[in-house]
Amino acid sequence: MTEYFEVGDRDGAARRGTLRLAEPVSTPAVVDDALADAGSRWHESQSVPDGDESELTVLPHRALPPGTEPPVEEAFAVEYPAVEYPSAAVVSPGTADDHGADAYVLSNAGGYAGHAEAFVEAVLSVREAVPDDTALYCPAVATPANVATLVYAGVDLVDEKRARARGLEGFYLTTDGEAFLEDLEELPCPCPACREPIDSFDQTDCAEHNVAALRAELSRVRGRISRGRLRDYIEGQARHEAWLTAVFRRLDQQYSYIEERTPVFRRNELLAATDDSLRRPEIQCFADRVTSRYRRRLEGPLVLLPCSARKPYSESQSHEQFSRAIGYRGHMVSMTSPIGVVPNELETTYPAQHYDSVVTGRWTETEIEFVASVLERYLGRADYDRHIAHVPDDYREICERVEDRAGVEFEHTVVDHPTTDESLAALDAALEGEDSYYKSEREAATVRAIADFQFGDGAGDAVFGPDATTEGYYPKLRVRDGDGEHLATMVPQYGTLSLTLAGGRTWRASSAETKTVVIDGFVPSGSVLAPGVVDADDSIRPGDEVLFEGPKAVGVGRAACHGRAMVESTRGVAVDVRHCEER
Repeated sequence: MTEYFEVGDRDGAARRGTLRLAEPVSTPAVVDDALADAGSRWHESQSVPDGDESELTVLPHRALPPGTEPPVEEAFAVEYPAVEYPSAAVVSPGTADDHGADAYVLSNAGGYAGHAEAFVEAVLSVREAVPDDTALYCPAVATPANVATLVYAGVDLVDEKRARARGLEGFYLTTDGEAFLEDLEELPCPCPACREPIDSFDQTDCAEHNVAALRAELSRVRGRISRGRLRDYIEGQARHEAWLTAVFRRLDQQYSYIEERTPVFRRNELLAATDDSLRRPEIQCFADRVTSRYRRRLEGPLVLLPCSARKPYSESQSHEQFSRAIGYRGHMVSMTSPIGVVPNELETTYPAQHYDSVVTGRWTETEIEFVASVLERYLGRADYDRHIAHVPDDYREICERVEDRAGVEFEHTVVDHPTTDESLAALDAALEGEDSYYKSEREAATVRAIADFQFGDGAGDAVFGPDATTEGYYPKLRVRDGDGEHLATMVPQYGTLSLTLAGGRTWRASSAETKTVVIDGFVPSGSVLAPGVVDADDSIRPGDEVLFEGPKAVGVGRAACHGRAMVESTRGVAVDVRHCEER
């Protein structure tokens, strides 16, 4: 049972936590000052020390180098004793298991530095084998340039060894690489070591600077995790070293590992500055749900529109002009990089109103192909009778690709620019004779579409039933059933639905797949803590709407972590409770 490490904020596989020593350590962190090594068993037998809560004690171990064959790993595996103080077990990818420790040390982690494939495989193997609420320590790897990527991969603890050793070898480390000490004409850092005159700045000073730079970078990383912005930073930071770029790209290829740990919504902006952004789990998940869960409920032809800088799109000047010309006679769908396609009903749903992208006036081939593939899949499911494209020239190549692949024909209405009088008049004329739908129909379609997106294909009809109505003003809509019972409220900041207890019951009674947390015999107040969780669906992701139930209580709330973490953890919040009722 993990007693001395607790996870707080999560940002994908990266976590902010607390190593609960006598003097708590906020992680991710350098742990040299809080570590005691009981020693290796390769040279001589080591007794289990009498540790205490002042340090994290690495229990007697046998470290194995990367690439050790499984039979050798099994032959030299160490049985770790149960101790009553903060402890760490040394494991390799093949020997990683739940040894009851608070932290796990990746054996000879320094050997993975520079080898992206081996590093990612090693970290994922260990992280998947040990309990979620334990810390992962990678010794002799961290530098100011790579530590952000290490943390993004799931590393919680590092040390000064590599940074200090490089300094003593005469290498001055920064967040963008390293330089020979003798090549420096000035010291580009205000740390205490760098305040020395450069003529007297020696290798000892260089080592002190490297450690200070590492600690400063970790402080920056902790702040990024708390704000949910570490990936934005990584996409730029990792490019200073080729193997780090390869690490985060390989992590993108391990979609299930990152996606499981990524929140389904955030408060913060998602910055899409490179083609690598298209592989972010938030973007891949949005595209997948739009093309596999979303159901079109509004009649009329498709009206394909360009995105806008202002979000949500409907609040932009250009989309206000488009709406007046369309007049509820067509179904508005925006086309954008990096999201793909955004039906009007989902314009507030994360990350559709939370992203910012680099606008150059020219799409990259990667962007064109991604958006075209999403649009093709969307049209295959949406089944429109007509396809109107009110888009500028730089969007047309996407339309042309989809025409060829999907066998559809777009009616283009832009004469010169989408917002000129002539183009808007052409859009109006193209919709002449089409029936319009009421604003109330659009609002009803919106909450049902969000339910599909959030809870699963068909959930909008299954959860709310045929007689549900909406009230309030968009985007602050409330859903009531045919008897007037309040079922859900739309949260405009995220474009998601918050269920009431009545809504939770209809969700459970419907044919939609529910996400359930089974709790022990208590009545939660404010939060369900992980020790009180008996079981949880593996499909639960951070931020998901969940039902929780136990012998004494039932309720609804939002998941604070993924389902597996709820079950494996012995500390921390599992569910933020919204409504709870005693049984």
